Amino acid sequence: MRNRPILIVIAGALLVCALALISATQTGPAFVGRLAAATAALPDQQGAGRKVSVRFTTARGWPTRHPMLTPARDLTELERARIAQAIAAIPGVGGVHWTDGTMLASGDMDIESLRCESELLGVLAERTIRFEESSAEFIPGSEELLDELATAMRPCVGAIVAISGHTDTSGSPKVNLALSQDRAQMVRRELIERGIPGQNLIANGFGSSRPVKGLSPADPANRRIEFRVVSMETSRPTPIDTPAAR
Repeated sequence: MRNRPILIVIAGALLVCALALISATQTGPAFVGRLAAATAALPDQQGAGRKVSVRFTTARGWPTRHPMLTPARDLTELERARIAQAIAAIPGVGGVHWTDGTMLASGDMDIESLRCESELLGVLAERTIRFEESSAEFIPGSEELLDELATAMRPCVGAIVAISGHTDTSGSPKVNLALSQDRAQMVRRELIERGIPGQNLIANGFGSSRPVKGLSPADPANRRIEFRVVSMETSRPTPIDTPAAR
Protein backbone atom coordinates (compact mmCIF):
# COMPACT_ATOMS: atom_id res chain seq x y z
CA MET A 1 0.00 0.00 0.00
CA ARG A 2 2.88 2.35 0.75
CA ASN A 3 4.10 2.04 -2.85
CA ARG A 4 0.72 2.84 -4.39
CA PRO A 5 1.29 6.67 -4.59
CA ILE A 6 4.64 6.09 -6.30
CA LEU A 7 3.07 3.69 -8.80
CA ILE A 8 0.30 6.18 -9.51
CA VAL A 9 2.86 8.92 -10.19
CA ILE A 10 4.88 6.66 -12.49
CA ALA A 11 1.77 5.54 -14.35
CA GLY A 12 0.67 9.15 -14.75
CA ALA A 13 4.07 10.16 -16.11
CA LEU A 14 4.02 7.31 -18.62
CA LEU A 15 0.53 8.30 -19.73
CA VAL A 16 1.59 11.91 -20.26
CA CYS A 17 4.61 10.80 -22.30
CA ALA A 18 2.45 8.49 -24.41
CA LEU A 19 -0.10 11.23 -25.07
CA ALA A 20 2.68 13.66 -25.97
CA LEU A 21 4.17 11.17 -28.42
CA ILE A 22 0.79 10.51 -30.03
CA SER A 23 0.12 14.24 -30.27
CA ALA A 24 3.53 14.87 -31.82
CA THR A 25 3.07 12.20 -34.47
CA GLN A 26 -0.35 13.61 -35.36
CA THR A 27 0.45 17.33 -35.33
CA GLY A 28 4.17 17.27 -36.27
CA PRO A 29 3.75 16.79 -40.03
CA ALA A 30 0.98 19.40 -40.17
CA PHE A 31 3.08 21.86 -38.17
CA VAL A 32 6.19 21.54 -40.32
CA GLY A 33 3.94 21.54 -43.38
CA ARG A 34 2.83 25.05 -42.44
CA LEU A 35 6.46 26.06 -41.94
CA ALA A 36 7.35 24.63 -45.36
CA ALA A 37 4.44 26.54 -46.95
CA ALA A 38 5.56 29.77 -45.29
CA THR A 39 9.10 29.18 -46.54
CA ALA A 40 7.89 28.52 -50.10
CA ALA A 41 6.04 31.86 -50.01
CA LEU A 42 9.25 33.83 -49.46
CA PRO A 43 10.29 35.93 -52.49
CA ASP A 44 13.53 33.97 -52.96
CA GLN A 45 11.69 30.65 -52.95
CA GLN A 46 8.91 31.14 -55.48
CA GLY A 47 8.67 29.26 -58.77
CA ALA A 48 11.67 28.54 -60.95
CA GLY A 49 13.64 31.26 -59.16
CA ARG A 50 13.92 29.19 -55.99
CA LYS A 51 17.42 29.65 -54.59
CA VAL A 52 17.58 26.92 -51.96
CA SER A 53 16.01 23.53 -51.33
CA VAL A 54 14.53 23.44 -47.82
CA ARG A 55 13.83 20.16 -46.04
CA PHE A 56 11.86 20.03 -42.77
CA THR A 57 12.70 16.39 -42.04
CA THR A 58 15.63 14.72 -40.33
CA ALA A 59 17.90 12.16 -41.98
CA ARG A 60 15.56 9.49 -40.58
CA GLY A 61 12.46 11.13 -42.01
CA TRP A 62 11.08 12.64 -38.81
CA PRO A 63 9.45 16.08 -39.09
CA THR A 64 11.60 18.85 -37.62
CA ARG A 65 11.34 22.60 -37.27
CA HIS A 66 15.11 22.88 -37.85
CA PRO A 67 15.29 22.90 -41.66
CA MET A 68 18.18 21.78 -43.83
CA LEU A 69 19.09 24.27 -46.57
CA THR A 70 20.75 23.12 -49.80
CA PRO A 71 21.70 25.75 -52.41
CA ALA A 72 19.85 25.25 -55.71
CA ARG A 73 22.65 27.16 -57.43
CA ASP A 74 25.78 29.13 -56.55
CA LEU A 75 24.98 31.81 -54.00
CA THR A 76 26.99 34.78 -52.82
CA GLU A 77 27.82 35.24 -49.15
CA LEU A 78 25.19 37.98 -48.89
CA GLU A 79 22.51 35.82 -50.52
CA ARG A 80 23.20 32.96 -48.14
CA ALA A 81 22.92 35.13 -45.04
CA ARG A 82 19.81 36.94 -46.28
CA ILE A 83 17.92 33.75 -47.23
CA ALA A 84 18.84 31.91 -44.04
CA GLN A 85 17.81 34.89 -41.91
CA ALA A 86 14.45 35.15 -43.70
CA ILE A 87 13.72 31.45 -43.09
CA ALA A 88 14.89 31.57 -39.47
CA ALA A 89 12.57 34.56 -38.87
CA ILE A 90 9.43 32.54 -39.74
CA PRO A 91 7.52 31.94 -36.47
CA GLY A 92 8.06 28.36 -35.35
CA VAL A 93 11.28 27.74 -37.28
CA GLY A 94 14.22 26.68 -35.12
CA GLY A 95 17.87 26.88 -36.08
CA VAL A 96 18.68 26.45 -39.76
CA HIS A 97 21.78 24.87 -41.23
CA TRP A 98 23.32 24.20 -44.63
CA THR A 99 23.82 20.68 -45.94
CA ASP A 100 26.86 21.64 -48.02
CA GLY A 101 29.03 22.09 -44.95
CA THR A 102 29.38 25.87 -45.13
CA MET A 103 27.73 26.55 -41.81
CA LEU A 104 28.02 24.20 -38.84
CA ALA A 105 25.71 25.04 -35.97
CA SER A 106 22.31 24.25 -34.50
CA GLY A 107 19.47 25.83 -32.59
CA ASP A 108 20.07 29.34 -31.27
CA MET A 109 23.73 29.06 -32.32
CA ASP A 110 22.62 29.32 -35.96
CA ILE A 111 20.96 32.64 -35.25
CA GLU A 112 24.16 33.91 -33.65
CA SER A 113 26.19 32.73 -36.66
CA LEU A 114 23.83 34.52 -39.02
CA ARG A 115 23.91 37.68 -36.94
CA CYS A 116 27.71 37.73 -36.85
CA GLU A 117 28.02 37.02 -40.57
CA SER A 118 25.42 39.69 -41.35
CA GLU A 119 27.44 42.25 -39.37
CA LEU A 120 30.59 41.43 -41.32
CA LEU A 121 28.77 41.55 -44.66
CA GLY A 122 27.25 44.87 -43.69
CA VAL A 123 30.71 46.38 -43.20
CA LEU A 124 31.75 45.07 -46.63
CA ALA A 125 28.48 45.81 -48.43
CA GLU A 126 29.84 48.76 -50.39
CA ARG A 127 33.58 48.51 -49.75
CA THR A 128 36.29 45.90 -50.18
CA ILE A 129 39.73 45.37 -48.72
CA ARG A 130 42.17 46.56 -51.36
CA PHE A 131 45.74 45.45 -51.99
CA GLU A 132 48.59 46.76 -54.08
CA GLU A 133 48.76 45.04 -57.45
CA SER A 134 50.42 41.59 -57.29
CA SER A 135 51.09 42.19 -53.59
CA ALA A 136 49.71 41.38 -50.14
CA GLU A 137 50.29 44.97 -49.02
CA PHE A 138 47.16 47.01 -48.30
CA ILE A 139 46.49 50.20 -50.18
CA PRO A 140 46.13 53.36 -48.06
CA GLY A 141 42.75 53.58 -46.34
CA SER A 142 42.34 49.88 -45.65
CA GLU A 143 43.19 50.34 -41.97
CA GLU A 144 39.86 52.04 -41.29
CA LEU A 145 37.93 49.16 -42.86
CA LEU A 146 39.94 46.61 -40.86
CA ASP A 147 39.12 48.57 -37.70
CA GLU A 148 35.41 48.31 -38.52
CA LEU A 149 35.66 44.57 -39.22
CA ALA A 150 37.38 43.99 -35.88
CA THR A 151 34.66 46.01 -34.13
CA ALA A 152 31.97 43.88 -35.82
CA MET A 153 33.72 40.66 -34.72
CA ARG A 154 34.22 41.49 -31.05
CA PRO A 155 30.61 40.82 -29.92
CA CYS A 156 30.66 37.41 -31.68
CA VAL A 157 32.18 35.47 -28.80
CA GLY A 158 33.08 31.97 -29.94
CA ALA A 159 32.60 32.66 -33.65
CA ILE A 160 35.00 30.78 -35.94
CA VAL A 161 35.43 33.01 -38.99
CA ALA A 162 36.85 31.80 -42.30
CA ILE A 163 38.77 34.43 -44.26
CA SER A 164 39.11 33.52 -47.93
CA GLY A 165 41.33 35.25 -50.47
CA HIS A 166 40.46 35.34 -54.20
CA THR A 167 42.10 36.71 -57.36
CA ASP A 168 41.25 37.19 -61.02
CA THR A 169 42.90 35.09 -63.74
CA SER A 170 45.74 37.49 -64.53
CA GLY A 171 48.98 35.71 -63.74
CA SER A 172 49.66 32.01 -63.39
CA PRO A 173 47.31 29.82 -61.29
CA LYS A 174 50.18 28.89 -58.97
CA VAL A 175 51.11 32.52 -58.31
CA ASN A 176 47.47 33.50 -57.87
CA LEU A 177 46.91 30.75 -55.32
CA ALA A 178 49.93 31.83 -53.28
CA LEU A 179 48.96 35.50 -53.53
CA SER A 180 45.39 34.86 -52.37
CA GLN A 181 46.71 32.86 -49.40
CA ASP A 182 49.15 35.63 -48.47
CA ARG A 183 46.37 38.22 -48.61
CA ALA A 184 44.03 36.15 -46.44
CA GLN A 185 46.84 35.61 -43.94
CA MET A 186 47.60 39.34 -43.94
CA VAL A 187 43.98 40.14 -43.07
CA ARG A 188 44.05 37.53 -40.31
CA ARG A 189 47.25 39.05 -38.89
CA GLU A 190 45.78 42.55 -38.89
CA LEU A 191 42.62 41.37 -37.11
CA ILE A 192 44.70 39.59 -34.47
CA GLU A 193 46.61 42.82 -33.89
CA ARG A 194 43.23 44.47 -33.31
CA GLY A 195 42.36 42.02 -30.55
CA ILE A 196 40.53 39.18 -32.34
CA PRO A 197 41.72 35.77 -31.03
CA GLY A 198 43.87 34.00 -33.62
CA GLN A 199 42.29 30.61 -32.87
CA ASN A 200 38.96 32.03 -34.08
CA LEU A 201 40.28 33.01 -37.50
CA ILE A 202 40.94 30.61 -40.40
CA ALA A 203 42.70 31.96 -43.50
CA ASN A 204 42.62 30.21 -46.89
CA GLY A 205 43.47 31.22 -50.45
CA PHE A 206 41.59 29.98 -53.50
CA GLY A 207 43.36 31.85 -56.27
CA SER A 208 41.12 32.42 -59.30
CA SER A 209 39.11 29.19 -58.86
CA ARG A 210 36.00 30.90 -57.44
CA PRO A 211 35.10 33.99 -59.51
CA VAL A 212 32.13 36.12 -58.52
CA LYS A 213 28.99 34.85 -60.19
CA GLY A 214 28.15 36.93 -63.26
CA LEU A 215 31.67 38.28 -63.67
CA SER A 216 34.30 37.23 -66.14
CA PRO A 217 37.09 35.33 -64.35
CA ALA A 218 39.48 37.99 -65.67
CA ASP A 219 37.50 40.86 -64.10
CA PRO A 220 39.63 42.69 -61.47
CA ALA A 221 36.57 42.73 -59.17
CA ASN A 222 37.37 39.07 -58.44
CA ARG A 223 40.34 40.26 -56.39
CA ARG A 224 38.60 40.15 -53.03
CA ILE A 225 38.53 38.93 -49.44
CA GLU A 226 35.40 37.17 -48.18
CA PHE A 227 34.30 36.29 -44.65
CA ARG A 228 32.05 33.46 -43.47
CA VAL A 229 31.10 32.36 -39.96
CA VAL A 230 31.62 28.60 -40.17
CA SER A 231 30.74 27.68 -36.58
CA MET A 232 29.99 28.96 -33.13
CA GLU A 233 31.74 27.48 -30.10
CA THR A 234 30.48 27.76 -26.57
CA SER A 235 32.84 30.05 -24.73
CA ARG A 236 34.50 28.69 -21.60
CA PRO A 237 35.34 30.83 -18.57
CA THR A 238 38.99 31.71 -18.30
CA PRO A 239 40.70 32.65 -15.01
CA ILE A 240 40.10 36.30 -15.77
CA ASP A 241 36.37 35.64 -16.24
CA THR A 242 35.96 33.54 -13.11
CA PRO A 243 35.22 35.50 -9.91
CA ALA A 244 37.83 35.05 -7.22
CA ALA A 245 36.90 33.87 -3.74
CA ARG A 246 35.71 36.66 -1.45
